[in-house]
Amino acid sequence: MASLADRVRGNGRIAAGLLFNLLVSICIVFLNKWIYVHHGFPNMSLTLVHFVVTWLGLYICQKLDIFAPKSLPLSKLLLLALSFCGFVVFTNLSLQNNTIGTYQLAKAMTTPVIIAIQTFWYQKRFSVRIQLTLIPITVGVILNSYYDVKFHSLGMVFAALGVVVTSLYQVWVGAKQHELQVNSMQLLYYQAPMSSAMLLVAVPFFEPVFAEGGIFGPWSVSALLMVLLSGVIAFMVNLSIYWIIGNTSPVTYNMFGHFKFCITLCGGYILFKDPLSVNQGLGILCTLFGILTYTHFKLSEQEGSKSKLVQRP
Repeated sequence: MASLADRVRGNGRIAAGLLFNLLVSICIVFLNKWIYVHHGFPNMSLTLVHFVVTWLGLYICQKLDIFAPKSLPLSKLLLLALSFCGFVVFTNLSLQNNTIGTYQLAKAMTTPVIIAIQTFWYQKRFSVRIQLTLIPITVGVILNSYYDVKFHSLGMVFAALGVVVTSLYQVWVGAKQHELQVNSMQLLYYQAPMSSAMLLVAVPFFEPVFAEGGIFGPWSVSALLMVLLSGVIAFMVNLSIYWIIGNTSPVTYNMFGHFKFCITLCGGYILFKDPLSVNQGLGILCTLFGILTYTHFKLSEQEGSKSKLVQRP
């Protein structure tokens, strides 16, 4: 009976963790969009706030022994920290200049780009069925963008840059974790302050600092509270993702990611009254089909590889 009670408590903790991640992951997208639409807070400055809050949050976490920091050579993290800045800034610019639907669907192109990078630069091989899943993903994104009545060419440029830099960042994070033998929190503990310093230097060249519309300009109390809340929620997203990866299976994590994808899309159309045509709907379904198929094939191949390793004498 005790073991059954332990399992129930364990499942309850996982369910609570997944629900918490769902809420903060959706909340950060809608909150950032709200800040851009209703307050006009500058993009890079908002990203800087996120990085600083994440840095402070991780400092508190390591003091509470949630993770143990590991000494790392800063020279090996410079490119990673720079790409971290680029991926967050460009994806936020995409959110600022596109509808939530287009922003969310554009992020799905990260998978094809990562596969292209790993194929051409790292000589990694992918099965034909994995490669074929990239077709519906790409066609769906193109369909949605083409029929988006709020199509914004600059927004699509930011979305494309965001996809490329995000893909590079994800590939490099995996490589650095393997090279330096660290987990994501240990890596982020160094990345966050380095990226904060980089943005602190860059912000004055692209955005006002003390003038109206700048990070230290005259803002209403409600705007400042929203920005601070956005930073706290961004940290909670990172923390909850780390917890989910450590306490669930890859299948749970991936399937839950697709659920968040659908909820965020629907919420964007409801909250921000973004128009949705039939062709856009087909594009969304096409992309979702490609993502689900890719996940199914990828996970089945990983399970097959594990089985072969176990059976090998």
